[in-house]
Amino acid sequence: MSIEVSENKDVFLLSTNSTSYAFGVDDQGLLRHLYWGRKLTSVADLEMPPLTEVSTNDPVFEITREEFPVHGGLRYKEHCLKVIFADGTRELVYQYCGYDVTQSEEQEELILHLKDEHYAFYVDLHYVLHPAYDLMERSAVIRNEMSDPIQVEELYSAQFHIPYENLNFSNVHGHWGAEEQRFTQKVSYGKIVIENRRGISGHNHNPYFILDRDASETSGEVFFGALRRTGNFRGVVEQTPYGETLVQLGLNPSDCLIELAPGENFAAPAILFGYPHTGFETMSHNLHRFARDHIVHKGSRPVLYNSWEATEFHVNSRDQIKLAQKARELGAELFVLDDGWFGERHSIQNGLGDWYVNEGKFPNGLEELISEVKDLGMMFGIWVEPEMVNPKAQLYQQHPDWIYHYETRTSDTSRGQYLLNVTKPEVQEFIYNMMDNLLTRYDIDYVKWDANRPISQTGPQRDIWVRHIQTLYTIVDDLKKKHPEVLFEACASGGGRIDYGILGIFDDFWTSDNTDAYDRLYIQDAYSRIYPIKAMRAWVTDCPNFLSNRVIPLTFRFHSAMMGSLGIGCNILKFTPEEMELSKDMIRLYKEIRPIIQEGDFYRLENPSADDYFLYEYRKDNEGLLFAFLPQSKVGHRGTTVRLRDLDEQAMYTLHTKEGEITKSGSYLMYHGLDLHLNGDYASTIIRFECKQ
Repeated sequence: MSIEVSENKDVFLLSTNSTSYAFGVDDQGLLRHLYWGRKLTSVADLEMPPLTEVSTNDPVFEITREEFPVHGGLRYKEHCLKVIFADGTRELVYQYCGYDVTQSEEQEELILHLKDEHYAFYVDLHYVLHPAYDLMERSAVIRNEMSDPIQVEELYSAQFHIPYENLNFSNVHGHWGAEEQRFTQKVSYGKIVIENRRGISGHNHNPYFILDRDASETSGEVFFGALRRTGNFRGVVEQTPYGETLVQLGLNPSDCLIELAPGENFAAPAILFGYPHTGFETMSHNLHRFARDHIVHKGSRPVLYNSWEATEFHVNSRDQIKLAQKARELGAELFVLDDGWFGERHSIQNGLGDWYVNEGKFPNGLEELISEVKDLGMMFGIWVEPEMVNPKAQLYQQHPDWIYHYETRTSDTSRGQYLLNVTKPEVQEFIYNMMDNLLTRYDIDYVKWDANRPISQTGPQRDIWVRHIQTLYTIVDDLKKKHPEVLFEACASGGGRIDYGILGIFDDFWTSDNTDAYDRLYIQDAYSRIYPIKAMRAWVTDCPNFLSNRVIPLTFRFHSAMMGSLGIGCNILKFTPEEMELSKDMIRLYKEIRPIIQEGDFYRLENPSADDYFLYEYRKDNEGLLFAFLPQSKVGHRGTTVRLRDLDEQAMYTLHTKEGEITKSGSYLMYHGLDLHLNGDYASTIIRFECKQ
């Protein structure tokens, strides 16, 4: 059993393969955190410390490490739940009412039941254990059994307590075109807040926390958690005056008020969390493996060609067919028709909402293009932005009340568009039917679902920030049930919807509109800390790059994009014969190594050189890959020593380098390392290796 309960049934010890998490109920009925760290052997060892206070200005509620602190009483700290009862009471006093345990082959779940001492208001705390992945999940479900509604002002999924000070906190910052920029800062006194208020998950911070004690990739304690929710979130990290660090994560209370009707319940999003004492690599591996096995759509991700950068809005059947023919010649498996195929869509100013095929661009309908793509042996994909509408579109002219708006205010446009109020039943029906008709009428295998603006003018209902995302989940989930073979890519002006909530609904992430191969190394490195490689779409595009204006060799661009699910976005009609042959070779190679990249384990390797090498390893069964990049040589033009990881010390490995085959023992490759010297700027290589038993 992964869940142990003490003899008095007041202490709970939750364990995975190598970690434990514990809490208990004290004699006051208070739920208190006891432990999070390396695996403990017995619940009997755990003791409930007595409640103490420093002074009357430091009451016990303030000092005690509560498992799920609520608003009320002598609590002035961060809390997880704040409600307003119908009579105006804004304080919660809970009573512990018992627990339940459920078990399946792959997981166990503990549910703790709490109830307000006066009101028929219930809170169930859920703890799901995934022992084989050293992961757990926490969430809370609140339920109103009264005859009057309750207003929920704040609801966080969980609060965690770490018995250390001076930890390092890691997350990402950024903006459009510069998503996933990793940062680390020391936690001291005061609070660190990460959040999003835009409705789209955002290009700024990401809904996860990583706290470590000076850890490296392969050593040191790491505490982490990732929220399974898209849209507005808030995370707080605080080093308290009482010798601990707390962190909580959940729905952002900014401008949000959820009304819980009589008999209604509401579930906070789950947090996947874990604790390795062996560094960041273990954290990433556990999350990646769990995602591949239980979240991400099964099967290989196809090599795609996307027409956007070649044609932008100037699409027509003739040119798209030419691109498709050229893409198939390169070896692409999926052709994606991007923006501009529908309505009067000639720029960002019109078309969104009018999801009919533009006859001027496609006089024989989409059937002509799709038939050609299918005859070429490729899958067909299409771009949509169903949550949006342009002011000039017929849809808006017919239904101006379908957008988020105030009657007495001018509605904001962003990128020339409004946001549809998807919480309206008629809007939900329109989007679902439009997408269902599109997928039913046409032989479509892949949908690139975009969202290019944040939410504004939400109207009087302050639960829109939550309900918009819930509705989006429902629409796409229903579509996938009816069209189970269709892959859905989550895009939001690039990487604006990267989170574990959307990944449970969509299949791929569009990581960033920034396709510069050098910039992508930083973006992809930070992404890999939490999210699975298989879901990371990466493209090869033209140079000079439209954002950076850099000119980078095609080989380097391919190698950078081959680190994830490969796509090509170049204007391949302008490729030289040499570029065509190189692209064919690269795509052929990618298909050979794709199982290792998409299904294998990913390693961020140490670079001991003064030159800025980027070094990565992929491993699956007995096969492996080494990706090495040198964007720029420094004075001295030094090489580096690559120390591979997680090999069998006794086994022999054959590496296939440009200079020929090298056979070395696992111990040599891990401890001595492979000497590697790349020359010039934007140099890169991929070295395949396999174990020779």
